[in-house]
Amino acid sequence: MTMTSPTKAPELGLPQPSHRATRRPIRFRPGAGKQLQGGPFAYAALAVVGIGSLLPLYWTLVAASHTQDEVLATTPPFLLGGRLMHNLNAAWSQAHLGKAIVNSVIVSSCITAATLFFCTLAGYAFAKMRFRGRGGLMTAVIATLTIPPQLSVVPLFMMMSDIGWGGKLESVIFPTLVSAFGVFFMRQYLTEALPYELIEAAKVDGANNFRIVRSVVLPVARPAMTVLGMLTFVQAWNDFFWPYLALNQQNPTLQVALGQLSASYTPDQSIVMAGALISTLPLLVVFVIFGKQIVGGIMSGAVKG
Repeated sequence: MTMTSPTKAPELGLPQPSHRATRRPIRFRPGAGKQLQGGPFAYAALAVVGIGSLLPLYWTLVAASHTQDEVLATTPPFLLGGRLMHNLNAAWSQAHLGKAIVNSVIVSSCITAATLFFCTLAGYAFAKMRFRGRGGLMTAVIATLTIPPQLSVVPLFMMMSDIGWGGKLESVIFPTLVSAFGVFFMRQYLTEALPYELIEAAKVDGANNFRIVRSVVLPVARPAMTVLGMLTFVQAWNDFFWPYLALNQQNPTLQVALGQLSASYTPDQSIVMAGALISTLPLLVVFVIFGKQIVGGIMSGAVKG
């Protein structure tokens, strides 16, 4: 009995896999996916950055608790003094900060609410809606960021005077209800975070555009809206140039009122620092209350990107 060698199967003309096409198995490094541990250098760097960030605020607090002679001495103080309440009361009464704080809260809140509303709607339209001229309009919106705001001061001032809003809060609120940065920011976020499948599913269920925005777009855009709202509020609160031109001394915002403290020939630097400390405290309160949501919104945007 003779052994016959097995014959090869007939080739069917199928392409044979090449060695180059084969993929190597993915090898994971040891410790991949684990949380990174910070070393001594990382903690030292974070400590330096933290101290450097808090140093201006600490110096403002120290200067507000001393007299002007002590602040301007050759060796300035580095510890708190005993005149903090006296300087705070002096700044409050000299600049009439009570009315100025109320005006700043009204202006900043209105600008922030309007910016979130209009920029979210515009960002959703540019991100997910199809209409003619969408690219050109988005380019025009981005192009406005390159225009210096000082160029629009004179025509804007004349417009507010013709309307009859000179010296009123409306002249500060209405020109800044929408920001080009806010539209671009929300458009970029919604492009990545809002899938078309959610919109199509809402349309299948019979939802109109208003219901889609309220039930689908706003919940998805909430992290980005938190970040944009904080940035807008801080910018509106610290704005000085346009409110200084549009408002008068009888109806100022907080930053305009603080300018009165340093407008004299020999301003008291300790009282000026006390006024600056008063203007900073509301921002610190807002950040303490909404800090967790702000950080969460920034991290959500980083993951979505």
